[in-house]
Amino acid sequence: MLTSVSILEIKQSLSRLSARERREVQVYLHQLKRTTPVWKKATAKRIRDVQAGRSTTLEQLETRYRRG
Repeated sequence: MLTSVSILEIKQSLSRLSARERREVQVYLHQLKRTTPVWKKATAKRIRDVQAGRSTTLEQLETRYRRG
């Protein structure tokens, strides 16, 4: 049977977890996010941009960082 749980109850439960258990929840939520159509579309766009040469190299990032 499905029960309704409030966001507050979820947050309270999460705060009682150990560091290891919280990490497991983080990994699970990240995996869940990676299955959404929005994430898949954004990732496909980034891949196309890189393949088309529209990306920033490590050297360019280092130069920007040094300039401030």
